[in-house]
Amino acid sequence: MPDTTFTLSDLMSLLSEKAGLPATAHTTDPDARFADIGLDSLAFLSMQTELQDRFGTEMPDDSPDNYTLGQIVERVDAAQRSAGMA
Repeated sequence: MPDTTFTLSDLMSLLSEKAGLPATAHTTDPDARFADIGLDSLAFLSMQTELQDRFGTEMPDDSPDNYTLGQIVERVDAAQRSAGMA
């Protein structure tokens, strides 16, 4: 079975690709939030769309203030693991 772990590094790459997050703003802090890395709600919506398209993952709340980056990673990772077990 292939490794389907989604990491904080994967999230940073996705945000760079889809929301224009500069590499200098990447973080390894799972407790950081969107505002901490200079992103806003429009970037969050872009990320939500991409997570849905790529991984079938939905973030139930549209407010980036309600999630840490670690929580987003955990949600995507859990969805991938569930899909891999189906």
